[in-house]
Amino acid sequence: MDLAVVDLSRLQFALTALYHFLFVPLTLGLSFMLVIMESIYVMTRRPIWRTITRFWGTLFGINFVLGVATGITMEFQFGMNWSYYSHYVGDIFGAPLAIEGLMAFFLEATFVGLMFFGWEKLKPSAHLFVTFMVALGTNLSAVWILIANGWMQNPVGAAFNPDSMRMEVTDFMAVIFNPVAQAKFVHTVSAGYVCASVFVLGVSAFYLLRGKHVGFAKRSMTVASAFGLAASLSVVVLGDQSGYALTDNQKMKLAALEAMWHTEPAPAGLTLIGIPSMKDRETHYGVHVPWVMGLIATRTIDKPVEGIFELVATAETRIESGVIAYDALEKVKANPADPVARGVFETHRRDLGYGLLLKRHVADPRLASPELIQQTAWETVPNVPALFWSFRIMAGVGMFMILFFATAFFLCTVRKHDTRWFLRLAVLAIPLPWIAIEFGWILAEFGRQPWAVEGVLPTFLGASSLTVPQLWATIIGFTALYGALAVVEVRLMLFAIKKGPFHEQETFAPAPEAPATTVAAPAVA
Repeated sequence: MDLAVVDLSRLQFALTALYHFLFVPLTLGLSFMLVIMESIYVMTRRPIWRTITRFWGTLFGINFVLGVATGITMEFQFGMNWSYYSHYVGDIFGAPLAIEGLMAFFLEATFVGLMFFGWEKLKPSAHLFVTFMVALGTNLSAVWILIANGWMQNPVGAAFNPDSMRMEVTDFMAVIFNPVAQAKFVHTVSAGYVCASVFVLGVSAFYLLRGKHVGFAKRSMTVASAFGLAASLSVVVLGDQSGYALTDNQKMKLAALEAMWHTEPAPAGLTLIGIPSMKDRETHYGVHVPWVMGLIATRTIDKPVEGIFELVATAETRIESGVIAYDALEKVKANPADPVARGVFETHRRDLGYGLLLKRHVADPRLASPELIQQTAWETVPNVPALFWSFRIMAGVGMFMILFFATAFFLCTVRKHDTRWFLRLAVLAIPLPWIAIEFGWILAEFGRQPWAVEGVLPTFLGASSLTVPQLWATIIGFTALYGALAVVEVRLMLFAIKKGPFHEQETFAPAPEAPATTVAAPAVA
């Protein structure tokens, strides 16, 4: 496999995924905020809440369209750019994606039209049910997508079949209830709720700064502050749970994001800040906080947290075991009835993926020298500085969001919505959740390298047999097309915000003025 093809395929998928996830969080969060706003309308029957729901629903719809379009493109890449990956693990990875399409996507598609065009056709309670179903479908999509992604991080409920030479499902319930997938889902969805809350709060603050739509903006701001405070607290708590899930399933990612080069004795400390160096294999100028890492990673003060050097030594042992598994598998391919070879393979099967890492350097892993095995073991270490800083940017924004929404909630509670310094801050804060979310995905996916599926399939083996010119053409085409669509979407959003929530009322012709001679008209009326 040409490594330039692998790198360009990775670049293209990274661009597609990060671009797609600009739209997903806002869709996830706005959908349930619409349910809250419309519920208030159904309970109070106050027209202002119907106007609020319809306005934010319009912005939801604009964002929803491009999210769907980019998601479909991203899924097609599994077949186009990662064909061997699709062949090797498609039986497991494809099932959640298929269920997502059949269950969640069609649920959204069925009810989203009713939500937008059914205001005059449905009773308020019926329309609220439709809005709830759209929100449910949107979040169910995230469930199944993250089950698929979680399996790549922690491939449970599946095993390699030496007869078909593919991974096959052995326990689908284990795939669904994968602890990594569950932790990723709640953390990701909560981040989407924060994103939508900041967006609603920021746009509302913009109106208040300009003195426009004051009643609308204050009500929207109140909902966003309460929803955002709950969501921001959830992000931090559930993010901690995601970190705990790494302790058993992705120890190398945990060590890399903490730049923990050597095993920390109990109770393990946290490196708050420092300058990690891949060349020197140490972290310069590190500032450590005692005990914190032990509590996060092990929930105890008496268990150590393994470091990169020790995990590389473990990887070296597993590569050696993987070479034995590869040799046994080749013998099984030559003679499927060989019981000795099958027995040896069964003993070492869990390390086959580690043996396949050597194919980056030699066609036959059995020919690898001890020096090459040692070198390859170090290739299981992801880019430590990238993970270290991605995590700290994500976590820093998350902590700021708690303070931000606590302030917003307090100001709304004491009816100080027009506090101008905070309104300016709310407008400036709009991009922050997206920044944190994008760095979160870099942390999750870049931290899995060099694996497409952790411990099972190296990334470089999963790519399709494409050419460099083909990949550059599709990368440039994708960037140009979706860049143009992004400009269109932002312009549509800004246009809708500029028109404001009451533009429908403004389209009616003004009532004719009463003649000046009808002085007694009010008394007659």
